[in-house]
Amino acid sequence: MGPIALFDKSFLQSLSLVEAVFFDHFFLSVICPLFYVETLADLEKHVREGRTPEQEVGIIADKVPEMSGYPCAYHIDLGGATLFGANIPLNGRIPTAGGRPVRLDGKSGFVHEESAAAQAFKRWQEREFLVVERHFARTWRTALNNVDLAKIAAGIRAMGVTPGTCRSLEDAKAIVDRFLERDGAAAIDQLNLALGLFEIPPEYDFHLFGRWTTQGRASLRRFAPYAAHVVAVELFFRIALGAALIGTADANNRTDIGYLFYVPFCHVFVSSDNLHRRCAPHFLRTDQSFVWGHDLKADLNRLMNVYAGRPEEEKEQGLMRLAPTPPPDDQGVVAQLWDRHFSSWRQRATEAPPPRNPKEDAELLAHINRLSDAPSLPRNEMDFDPADAQFVQIQRRVTKRRGGWWQLPKDLKG
Repeated sequence: MGPIALFDKSFLQSLSLVEAVFFDHFFLSVICPLFYVETLADLEKHVREGRTPEQEVGIIADKVPEMSGYPCAYHIDLGGATLFGANIPLNGRIPTAGGRPVRLDGKSGFVHEESAAAQAFKRWQEREFLVVERHFARTWRTALNNVDLAKIAAGIRAMGVTPGTCRSLEDAKAIVDRFLERDGAAAIDQLNLALGLFEIPPEYDFHLFGRWTTQGRASLRRFAPYAAHVVAVELFFRIALGAALIGTADANNRTDIGYLFYVPFCHVFVSSDNLHRRCAPHFLRTDQSFVWGHDLKADLNRLMNVYAGRPEEEKEQGLMRLAPTPPPDDQGVVAQLWDRHFSSWRQRATEAPPPRNPKEDAELLAHINRLSDAPSLPRNEMDFDPADAQFVQIQRRVTKRRGGWWQLPKDLKG
């Protein structure tokens, strides 16, 4: 385990398979829906000579984190839920979708079976694609190609935002902040913008505006913090287009900016995209890091070479035993990120790992199986806030050996 990292497609694409294995090992990854959609859309994209689109998508799927990857819920669903009072923490926790509420031994939580996205990536690794996926890829690629960023920019300039009135990305963010911090009647425009962005049907307006009134007609940032974050990113992008701070020639900018919708759910955002490098710092908390993808890639490769020299019998114990942390005296990019977000790890890294206890292992496995088999708790019997769940079990299929490295012990059965 390690810091929670949000990555974009450009970063994962740049990695070799072995580097991807080490990224999966040292970080807990946020797999956001846009990464899934972007990867799938490559089925309809012209790729480099000598490869088919299916091969290109399969190569990316091979690198997707499987040990520590957590599919994140869709930002439209999350934003809409916060408007109606859902508590979406914005402090580096990954909101997942689809879990079954269960209660076992007096404790309540969620069991997540293998996600649809994880199942899809497994199929894509075998170069298997469903008809519906091919249709969706074609639809997404067509929609992306039809994005008219110049038209959006022209509309923003007509509202008075121009290169003369907004000279920097800092200015663009300041305009957004001023707009979203206003309470009272001025916040109605914020709420109306959110209703459109999150596709809330008109029949819910009465309930939603009533809730807003009982909450003191607060600004969107106080009324629905995550919804306000998404609105802020969207407004920032449009203002930057109008002020010619972001180019209108590349339709991919529309998709790329969307990764910023998910930055509240990580400690580290890693990307090899210049748009992210310029824009992400304006939306990160002070306790978050932006990492240039090429720098992290180089350090993952270096660490791979460090561990490649270890005895074979040690490597056969699996990466979790071989390298539970980066080397305790290391000063590379990975170690520095662990320093910032896992401050006590160096002390723990010098301590010998506790010996395995077969009895405790068997008891833990039995408990995990009991959780998996526990019946779902009816939603009307849920008496706890999902954000306060006492446990979360996430099921996944993991390859024992990947990219030439044992992720799990060689002698592990099953």
